[in-house]
Amino acid sequence: MKEKAYIRTFGCQMNEHDSFQMMSVLKKEGYTITDNPEEASVILVNTCSVRHNPENKVYSLLGTLRDQKKSNPDLIIGVAGCVAQQEGESILRREKVVDMVFGPDNFFRLPEMLNSVRNGERVCETKWMPRQRKIQNFIPEEWIDCGHVEGVKAYIAITKGCNNMCTFCIVPTTRGREVSREHTNILREARSLIKNGAKEIWLLGQNVNSYRSSAEYRFMHLLDDISQINGLHRVRFTSPHPKDWNNDLSDLMSARKTICNHLHLPFQAGSDRILDMMRRNHRLDEYLDKINYLKSVVPDVELTTDLIVGFPTETEEDFELTLKALREVRFSQVYSFKYSPRPGTVATALPDDVPREVKEERLARVIALQDEINRENMAAYTTTVQEVLIDGAHPKLRNVMNGRTDGYRPISVFGGDLECGDLVLAKVNHAKGHWLYADYLESAASVAV
Repeated sequence: MKEKAYIRTFGCQMNEHDSFQMMSVLKKEGYTITDNPEEASVILVNTCSVRHNPENKVYSLLGTLRDQKKSNPDLIIGVAGCVAQQEGESILRREKVVDMVFGPDNFFRLPEMLNSVRNGERVCETKWMPRQRKIQNFIPEEWIDCGHVEGVKAYIAITKGCNNMCTFCIVPTTRGREVSREHTNILREARSLIKNGAKEIWLLGQNVNSYRSSAEYRFMHLLDDISQINGLHRVRFTSPHPKDWNNDLSDLMSARKTICNHLHLPFQAGSDRILDMMRRNHRLDEYLDKINYLKSVVPDVELTTDLIVGFPTETEEDFELTLKALREVRFSQVYSFKYSPRPGTVATALPDDVPREVKEERLARVIALQDEINRENMAAYTTTVQEVLIDGAHPKLRNVMNGRTDGYRPISVFGGDLECGDLVLAKVNHAKGHWLYADYLESAASVAV
């Protein structure tokens, strides 16, 4: 009987990608992956430390595993990812149930680490791979054709690390300096994933649009090449940085049907003074100019963003500029957070002088405004025809399938003999919350490049 492994993932799509890579490593070692931690002989917790709350969730989860470890001393528990990279051996000292700690550069060494644990060691591996070269194929060659397809979707990490050094962000510490993969290496992985059933590919990086494999080959060239691979329905990417976004990329989104009309572009704050303190290297008017041009060439683009309230010294006037930006852009979704100092970042030297209750009140106002914008945006969908990529059955209703629009809106489609991976046209009949409901019309025409 095969041993089973369970992986719990916190954080962003990059963490999800890393978890899928770990699944591939474990499967090659003979493990099966389970959704039930009580069945597992190996439990891995893949962590996020971008904000304080996910870090707390990790330690809370480890606390719940103590009884399971007590009843099964052979159970191996590992902490991976950004908290592991940040805290290192202190996790082993704090949590006796943990057998191994390893950072994002080390998950391909899982077999070696598991053997060390079985031999009675407690393992901490947080050393970086060499990064002297800015171009580095950080996915080993033998794993290029072992990528994981989740339903109809697959992730490809095209860069790792970040050189931006935003004052609030811990990513350069937990993910290291930025490196890019050779484009031929990435294209090979993309073709392999499509061959294995992927209909939609997400390109990932901490700053995805700073990708370059040479002076002549940059993110736009890679995106264009992937968008034209036969068999691919859709390509998305996250997260770009405003300073590296340009009108040529907007034009490419307009020209290539397979590039989704969906852009997540964090602006973080509406005040130029705060943006300067954050070291974002862009002004709000520059951000808005780029957004307005994109809307002019891709009128139905769906825009999402990140923002922080309560950054050190943020005044009510600064915050009102953030609300003004939300009203002007009318984002489809806003991921808003209260500022929390992260260890090792420049911002920890600043006074965290916005009271907690003020942060909470400002966050509530952001959420209320965005809810109002969302209701108006969603109402405008009624009677429109949407192209939908079907990704699964409705959990309760028969003859109803779920999917995503080109703009990444979740949608349920009634009627039609549909299967996962189908690309269809459906007419929206109503919306509820963030969800659309539509009637099947017909299969979508073949994807035109």
